Amino acid sequence: MNRVVLVGRLTRDPELRMTPNGTPVCTFSIAVDRRFARRSEENGQPTADFIPIVTWQKTAEFCNQYFSKGRRIGLEGRIQTRNYEAKDGTKRYVTEVVADNVEFVDSKNSSGDNGGFNRSNFASDDGFNNVPAANTNNAIGSPIDDENIPF
Repeated sequence: MNRVVLVGRLTRDPELRMTPNGTPVCTFSIAVDRRFARRSEENGQPTADFIPIVTWQKTAEFCNQYFSKGRRIGLEGRIQTRNYEAKDGTKRYVTEVVADNVEFVDSKNSSGDNGGFNRSNFASDDGFNNVPAANTNNAIGSPIDDENIPF
């Protein structure tokens, strides 16, 4: 069984791209504090792991539109490993989490208002229909090249 559940903060804004066949894919990373880790000697902060995350299709569009750097999110998915040959001929190995379900864990501001969304589980098309359509004017980045496609 390959299931992972994570709660952490986004370390950067999500980046939405399109595969050559038009499938949306969104990448970002989250910082997940280690529960029983030592505090850093430099600044006394808990140690964190930085986990790369990939979402696909409507979940990707949702993440790009509603998540931003610093937001605390929860997700469920699977760990995936892959390798590819870089342009310089070296073999690269990647381990990432492919998220099926994503949720808000905190509110966007201190008043508790997160745009009217308390839970967002978008593994199916049915759950996504209640969310406003993504802004397609500037939400889609440049197409990704074949080296970055995780399959």
